[in-house]
Amino acid sequence: MEIEIATIGGYEEVGRQMTAVRAGDDIVIFDMGLNLSKVLIHDNVQTEKMHSLDLIDMGAIPDDRIMSDLEGEVRAIVPTHGHLDHIGAISKLAHRYNAPVVATPFTIELVKQEIQDENKFMVENDLVKMDAGSSMEIGNGLELEFVNVTHSIIDAINPVLHTPEGAIVYGLDKRMDHTPVIGDPIDMKRFREIGREGEGVLCYIEDCTNANRKGRTPSESVARRHLQDVVTSMEDYDGGIVATTFSSHIARVKSLVEFAQEIDRTPLLLGRSMEKYSGTAERLGFVDFPGEVGMFGHRRSYQRAFKRIMNEGKENFLPVVTGHQGEPRAMLTRMGRGETPYQLEDGDKVLFSARVIPEPTNEGQRYQSENLLQMQGARIYDEIHVSGHLCQEGHYTMLDALQPQHVIPSHQDMEGYSGYVHLAKNQGYDLGRDITVTHNGNVLQLV
Repeated sequence: MEIEIATIGGYEEVGRQMTAVRAGDDIVIFDMGLNLSKVLIHDNVQTEKMHSLDLIDMGAIPDDRIMSDLEGEVRAIVPTHGHLDHIGAISKLAHRYNAPVVATPFTIELVKQEIQDENKFMVENDLVKMDAGSSMEIGNGLELEFVNVTHSIIDAINPVLHTPEGAIVYGLDKRMDHTPVIGDPIDMKRFREIGREGEGVLCYIEDCTNANRKGRTPSESVARRHLQDVVTSMEDYDGGIVATTFSSHIARVKSLVEFAQEIDRTPLLLGRSMEKYSGTAERLGFVDFPGEVGMFGHRRSYQRAFKRIMNEGKENFLPVVTGHQGEPRAMLTRMGRGETPYQLEDGDKVLFSARVIPEPTNEGQRYQSENLLQMQGARIYDEIHVSGHLCQEGHYTMLDALQPQHVIPSHQDMEGYSGYVHLAKNQGYDLGRDITVTHNGNVLQLV
């Protein structure tokens, strides 16, 4: 059986992930993502109203026209998790393929919301839920399996396509967390089994975000303890405390809510995406927030929430807001510009429970946001965070578990691949022989 891999997006950058695997006459697409930084550099861009070709030209979504070079039928579109760099282009591209979107329940719900917001295309692909640890037959003699992984969003998986020639393991995005705050630990037992079953692993496609960082990525429980230490140290402070984190990071939001209550402050979740992700997670039963936790995503509702805070006293509340990357229209940035009823004063604390995504647009916006906040007297606490991606020791462990015949680095630019290529060479792999550093728009034939 012929096996081809089309590296469509995410092989020269972090963002707009998309990979297609052809096994015989059957094709499975993994991820259809958005490169948000390409959108943010334009003012007032509304992607839901834009044509896919315009977004492709902007570099915001994958250029999937290379799919015409693959001879076969697309059987499934499989996003690994609910981050926009993995699902943000589904509403623009999925309608081109007569195939279902297959994902875990939380991811499917987020895909559904993306499709509902779409104003340009009618996306009528079936949405199929499949839990981590499950599998389904797909195409002619293929099996799609979901292996549970831990990441900075709940309900994440690594999909595995089992073919007669061996397994294709799509390894984006994960960290090796054995003590997560929400959900089950990464299923390393299953990865080791896959590495030794049948024909073994033909190809492993890996996320290289932290491949230049030594050691291992800490567990989310480490970030939780750090966050608790910071928040409880402010127990006697009688001014304003504001926190921001990734809206999709439900475990981190849960910790912020609980620690706010520990210091007798009412937590409020403010911002459209904060309401979207936390509300969806609560509705699906992944988290149970206390009744006093308010979620306010629309302008009038969060304006009322800010007025309530100012009327009843900032010392009684801990708002958790959007804007951890300094996004111009996010809540925290608007607070820094004085565009909300919340008045920052000298000594007020602003907690960034997130790391700046290492990309020039984000770094510039975050720098500007912090300056605005500090000009109003705020004191910044940053780096209260652990990454959602493997560092070097995690990569060594995955290579040892899977023992793949071929390795394809992804989720980075060419400079970012260097650490992964080096560590893979330490494990006996050779660049150009069984490590393939590729680019967007390339088709690789494995068998």
